[in-house]
Amino acid sequence: MKKVLFILKRRDDYGAEKHSHVGLSTGLYNSANFMNEMLRDVGVESNLEVAIDNNCIDRLVTKHKPTHVIIEALWVVPTKFSVLQKLHPDVKWIIRLHSEMPFIAGEGNAIDWIGDYADFKNIIIGVNAPRMLRETKLFLETKNPEKDWSEKVIYLPNFYPQEYKTKKFNKNKDVIDIGCFGAVRPLKNHLLQAFGAIEFADSIGKKLRFHVNAGRIEMQGGPVLNNLKGLFQHLYDRGHEMINHQWTPREQFLELCSTMDIGMQVSFSETFNIVGADLISQGVPLVGTSEEIPWAVNAFCADPTNSASICEKLALTYRMPWINVKSNQWSLTHYTNETRKIWTKYFK
Repeated sequence: MKKVLFILKRRDDYGAEKHSHVGLSTGLYNSANFMNEMLRDVGVESNLEVAIDNNCIDRLVTKHKPTHVIIEALWVVPTKFSVLQKLHPDVKWIIRLHSEMPFIAGEGNAIDWIGDYADFKNIIIGVNAPRMLRETKLFLETKNPEKDWSEKVIYLPNFYPQEYKTKKFNKNKDVIDIGCFGAVRPLKNHLLQAFGAIEFADSIGKKLRFHVNAGRIEMQGGPVLNNLKGLFQHLYDRGHEMINHQWTPREQFLELCSTMDIGMQVSFSETFNIVGADLISQGVPLVGTSEEIPWAVNAFCADPTNSASICEKLALTYRMPWINVKSNQWSLTHYTNETRKIWTKYFK
């Protein structure tokens, strides 16, 4: 019987006075926890642990005695597996990637590490997006054309719990609350989404409250946040404003999502987009990016390079919020049902 252990790395900015155990690694923690709970539901023994660094892994594996260890994201130095494989020769290690290639390009050692991982006998590369799966296989097949990589690189997509709420859309407010949540970084495309949201708010004669998570600045996201602040400072007299929210535990974040009128995730690069799923789960309609969010309904998705397209899809969503929510919830359910089948087939 297979026994799974998920291991995440604790965030570097962790402070006991500010964070709970569950709030350590935000989206990545939630993603792994959804997977962990899903495996338990289908009868696979599974556990999740948060490690301080590489040196915790041996202790955690010894504690749980798993057959498979899933390392969530790229944080374990490849040379560490020379030691770990000797200590735990029967364990299969899965390094699970959470990013598409455009995002990976901003992580300095990612490709080098993936190439090094592939040289170890008991290491498997798990990928949560079809394009990244293809590109990772292409890289490794080019690196060593003589080797069969079919079982070395596997597809393990994201899961999301199918717990949905309904919400009545209120068009009688003087303001429109639009949530563009997630870590502030260039590929999240916050600035252009703000332009689209401003144009849309003006078109319906409302003031815009543009909600962001300014507490998480990643991958040179500082200039993005500065430009957002500059934009709304100049529009303050028009009544449009940006509202910053600090990162919160999941339950509080879902409550925040439920207060939005519309959610936006018109990103340049995604593999799943948990933030978008959180908004949809609370009955909040979503404008996303069809090529990047695999479950998002195309009719309500915008061109991430065109603020006019973003404005147009916001207007469509405003006219048909119920259809947006229900169709996206249906599509998300279909996607996650397929995810459950894939994980169950591999681990059970």
